[in-house]
Amino acid sequence: MFERVIKMTVLAGALAFGGCSFHARSAEDYRDATQALLETRNPQIKQCYDDALKAQPDLQGTVGIMFTVENETGNIINAAVDPGSTNAPDALSQCVLTSVQGLTLSPPDKRDGLATFVYQFQVAPAG
Repeated sequence: MFERVIKMTVLAGALAFGGCSFHARSAEDYRDATQALLETRNPQIKQCYDDALKAQPDLQGTVGIMFTVENETGNIINAAVDPGSTNAPDALSQCVLTSVQGLTLSPPDKRDGLATFVYQFQVAPAG
C-alpha cells in the first residue's frame, strides 16, 4: 500500500520585501504566516493530487506557485505557476494554483511580499 505525501517548502530567498520606514513583519515572520495561510488549503491541494493519481497512479513531481501578498489588504494576487520549479502535469499545477487563489493574509502587512512556494508530490511506501 502506498501513501500520498504532499510537502510544502519555501524556496531559499523566496519571500522578499521592498524597503520601508515603519514596523512590519520580519522576513521570517512573513514567510511563516504565509505558509500557515497556504496550509489552510492543504485539503484542496491533497484532493488535486488524489484526482491526478486516478489518471497516473505513480505520479510524482513538484508544483511551484509564485504570488504577491498585497500590502495593506493581505490578498494573494498575481498567482501563477512557476515554470522553473514545476515538473508536474498541467492539470495538477492548475488545480493547485486554483486552490491558493482568494486567500488573504491577516493581519495584513505594510509591504508587498513576493513569494514562491513549492509543493512536492510523492508516492511513498506506507509506514
